[in-house]
Amino acid sequence: MTDTRRSWGDRLTAGWGRVEPTVTRLFLVGVFVVGLVAQFVRPVGDALADKVYLGGALLTVVGYVLYAEVQRLNAAHTARGESEEALDAVVRRLDAEVQRLGAVMRPRAGEVVTPRDLEREFQEALEAGGEVRLTALGFTGETFAAPLKNILQGLGRDPVRAVNLRVLVPDFTQPIEVPGLLDTDGKVTDSPDFRAHLRRQIAEYESSLKYQIGRMAVGQRGTLTVEFRVLHMSPSLKLYFINNDVVYEGIYDKIDVRPDPWGAEVSGQSGLRAADGRLLDLIGYDSLLTRWSMDGGEHARKIIMRRRELFETLWNAAREPAPATRLPARPDVS
Repeated sequence: MTDTRRSWGDRLTAGWGRVEPTVTRLFLVGVFVVGLVAQFVRPVGDALADKVYLGGALLTVVGYVLYAEVQRLNAAHTARGESEEALDAVVRRLDAEVQRLGAVMRPRAGEVVTPRDLEREFQEALEAGGEVRLTALGFTGETFAAPLKNILQGLGRDPVRAVNLRVLVPDFTQPIEVPGLLDTDGKVTDSPDFRAHLRRQIAEYESSLKYQIGRMAVGQRGTLTVEFRVLHMSPSLKLYFINNDVVYEGIYDKIDVRPDPWGAEVSGQSGLRAADGRLLDLIGYDSLLTRWSMDGGEHARKIIMRRRELFETLWNAAREPAPATRLPARPDVS
């Protein structure tokens, strides 16, 4: 019985809501017409002259109409405000869920990962915008410059993005044994030609990143600064910093011994190289890395601070690279 009453009440309310605007308009039009006729037809005017209560009743009706309209507008405004608050709450929940999923998917502090994980975090940091500082210590900068060039080219428009890149590599203008040449006794010595080749590689990586400065400005993707420095040292440690909050570290743990393409030719046999001309090179493009982040606990934070102190000390002691010398022609060893 209660449901039936409620159903009838809902129907009456809905029906009155549909006809109320029409009834109100007809009533007000009728009042206007009577007032207009009373202005020109004296009997009607005289009949209305003493109807003080009628005028008050009409004013009450007009007041009711105005009140109902104000209530409708307030209800619409309240509903819109509630809808906006509900939408904001949904957006906040979605954003929190995305951040939670991102945290779950990222490697945990101290976890061993691959260079692909590093590249993904580079991309996430750059796409997030704002001020982004990426720093690397390595052999030639290849594993830093190559993926970053592609990521920078694919960024969306963000004029306020500010990206700072720093790269510290060995100074190959000075003699060095590793990488170097192996003699017949298996002892390593300096290889000037190979060092010249490495210098040219570093210069190319530096140039490829600096070329993105103008491209980012034209595409309104933000500002970019690139700085390379060199220090006389053998490449052994790999360090990558993301905004000083995340550190990836690893080592060059693979040795490659191969024929020296710049070795001396065998006497009287053009194109053949001496058998004892072998290069000892370090390989690290697929080396596993350990990731540390500030949210990984006290131990992780201590490691990040120590790695940062190490890098900054080396960086301040380093200098800008000298222009790369022209490479000698690489012989055909096919």
